[in-house]
Amino acid sequence: MQITPKLNNIETSIFSVMSALANAHDAINLSQGFPNFKSDQKLIDGVSRAMNSGYNQYAPMAGSLELRKAISKKFDILYNSSYHPETEITVTAGATQAIFTIISTFVKPNDEVIIFKPAYDCYEPAIKLNGGEPISIALEAPNYLIDWNLVEHSINNQTKMIIVNTPHNPTGTVMSEHDMLKLQELTNETDIIILSDEVYEHIIFDAEQHQSICKFQNLKERSFITASFGKTFHNTGWKIGYCCAPKDLMEAYRNVHQFNVFSVHHPSQKAFTDYLKDSSHYLNLPDFFQEKRDTFLSLIKDSRFKFTPSKGTYFQVLAYSDITTMNDVEFAKQLTTKNGIASIPLSVFYDNKQDHNVLRFCFAKTNETLKQAADILNRI
Repeated sequence: MQITPKLNNIETSIFSVMSALANAHDAINLSQGFPNFKSDQKLIDGVSRAMNSGYNQYAPMAGSLELRKAISKKFDILYNSSYHPETEITVTAGATQAIFTIISTFVKPNDEVIIFKPAYDCYEPAIKLNGGEPISIALEAPNYLIDWNLVEHSINNQTKMIIVNTPHNPTGTVMSEHDMLKLQELTNETDIIILSDEVYEHIIFDAEQHQSICKFQNLKERSFITASFGKTFHNTGWKIGYCCAPKDLMEAYRNVHQFNVFSVHHPSQKAFTDYLKDSSHYLNLPDFFQEKRDTFLSLIKDSRFKFTPSKGTYFQVLAYSDITTMNDVEFAKQLTTKNGIASIPLSVFYDNKQDHNVLRFCFAKTNETLKQAADILNRI
């Protein structure tokens, strides 16, 4: 019997590769994007309290209404924009599940989806699984800005969707108001759906303003936002997030969501509902993570790595061309196996493995871990 899988020749995720290498060599793991410090004890206690109070059966398919109301209020506070909690917000098993379900809901064979590379690695497989064709537009180092002329020339009658990600993983850049207005201009009076991956919306630095898609009414009318409580509140293992969209798009989404995941961990939903009542829990996050970024960069300022400070996310790109001519994959593996620190090479995210001699490091770590990492980087 010959079995042909729908995804052929898919390599093991670079995140899995580098984390496994870090574990094998007892290296400091700054490759995968998760904090190594505790989530707020209030949240942990909230989940326990919810379980002890009986929130142990299925939540509603779209998520707890109380949580959806809390999410709606957050949009009002942050962006002076609103989503109806009953019809325009769905709680998901993390942002990746939301992204997969959005793509599965709308992308059909031969549809084209524009993505910007380097890109988070879940976009392209989901497009291909649904018979779509990813149309990649490369972001060039060191600024990783979108070339809107290339976007304009890439749009055609087959374009079903454009995926944007701001703040951007893996480069740490953020889209400006100008970027959003160009996206709005190019897609105006089209049926193109925008998928806006905003999982790092609260991790933005230097008084920058997050340009959420919901702030631009023409874009909002045909866009999804995906978000992650795990990324926001230091508990990625809980796998809980949400997505927002106008009612007609959300109705179509839920038709697929109900057969994909149906509902999400109920005790966590109850805990997040209570936690969001205090807006300082997310309003203070930019300062919290900027302190992490600034600490890390201060510790390595005298190293041979070069950098432009990350504008958002909890990732920092470091250039190493003053150190070696090795390609980024080889150098990342050498740093892990010989020097004891793991990172992510960016070339793996490009179609042509474009190598800018840069590596991505996660600074969502305790200050002790950042100091240990910096000691290694300063010796290289």
